[in-house]
Amino acid sequence: MKAKQEIKYHLSVLGCQMNKSDGERIRSVLDELSFKETKSKDDADLLIYVACSVRQSAMDKIYGQSAQWGKLREQGKIKTILTGCLTSLDQEKIDDRFDLVLPISDLMNWPSKIIGLFETVEKTPHKRDQSNPKTQNYLSLQSKHSSAFSAYVPIMTGCNNFCSYCVVPYTRGRELSRPAEEIISEIKGLIQKGYKEITLIGQNVNSYDGGVGFPKLLEMVNAIDGDFWIKFVSSHPKDASDNLIDTICKSEKACEYFHIAVQSGNDDILHKMNRKYTVESYKKLVSDIRSKIKKARKGVYKNAMISTDFIVGFPGETEDQFQDTAKLMKEIKFDMGYISRYSSRPGTVAEKLNDNVSPEEKQRREHILLDILRATALENNQVYLDKEIRILVEGKAKLKNEYVGKTRTFKNVSFVCDKNLIGQFVKIKITKAGIWGLNGKLIA
Repeated sequence: MKAKQEIKYHLSVLGCQMNKSDGERIRSVLDELSFKETKSKDDADLLIYVACSVRQSAMDKIYGQSAQWGKLREQGKIKTILTGCLTSLDQEKIDDRFDLVLPISDLMNWPSKIIGLFETVEKTPHKRDQSNPKTQNYLSLQSKHSSAFSAYVPIMTGCNNFCSYCVVPYTRGRELSRPAEEIISEIKGLIQKGYKEITLIGQNVNSYDGGVGFPKLLEMVNAIDGDFWIKFVSSHPKDASDNLIDTICKSEKACEYFHIAVQSGNDDILHKMNRKYTVESYKKLVSDIRSKIKKARKGVYKNAMISTDFIVGFPGETEDQFQDTAKLMKEIKFDMGYISRYSSRPGTVAEKLNDNVSPEEKQRREHILLDILRATALENNQVYLDKEIRILVEGKAKLKNEYVGKTRTFKNVSFVCDKNLIGQFVKIKITKAGIWGLNGKLIA
């Protein structure tokens, strides 16, 4: 199926790695229709937005941009599609600005609907898609990866946790895992094409259940022939089992990088968030990871990289409760942390709570945590000084002949080189440690 005319499209993806992976599958579908991607909105016949409802700011951005091309759409000069993570309230506010609102889970059935937009020059009436997202698993569609050496591979979608502040269970639905054999087949194909880094993604990869559990899936991926790294995001602390940690330690391709969102250092706030773990259980999890990795790995890889997420200013969070979070942050000594100021999202349980922490106070608390993070990140990075370490080169930096890459532990590394090494593994000697990254000299 192809359009009757050459169609140029522009794709805007907001949000997490899962949305980025969805964007790659959308590109694959549009390629089959012989549509051509353009980097310029002004040059496009079709605008597609992959929305993120986790933060209100992302939806506000789409709403604001839609005003820029509203007249063109009314004149039939441009067509628009909205997809991604959307609450019903988000749709009601914005979907009249789009020709089609399509569930990403129904991507397999998009082609005929998209072609229908261009069968006539007359304005297509708005249509909100009501397809059943459970009829087929769109994740089985092939991706058009944006990188030739690093790939996101979704293993599941949806979430069953219902954290009180989060809309994902309502926008993505309940957890749905891909069959393990399908995942392994996709990864084998990527490795045969020369991919060096495979990142398994899902809203909660630890709860994967595609015929086997997540630890077994990691074993299966690790057994694939080839020189590549395995990473994964995101992990829920309550589902990070001893079996999973042991499997990572035994899997030489699995990287020593763990992103485990803690959100708060106070048990009462964690209970309000419906996180289903305690501060002590989280601390034990991090301690177990670090001690087991230290025994299983050699050299600088003995140091597991731990990153996390925090929410400051959750409804009712007192100064003492916030100080518990600051204390935990100092104690754990995270390598990286993503700190968000709480904002109410319609449709969540937390929306009913009194958002009584002022914007100014949320900002103050964010800055306190950032100061702690800067200190611990620098301390952790200094371990790499004068060490020789393997990195995967990802691209060029702003300076002439400067390249950037990442270690197995997700540390950014900059170095100078007079030849293009993008997509290759190289060895670097670290000469400088900064807060957010490392500098080094190319060895081989």
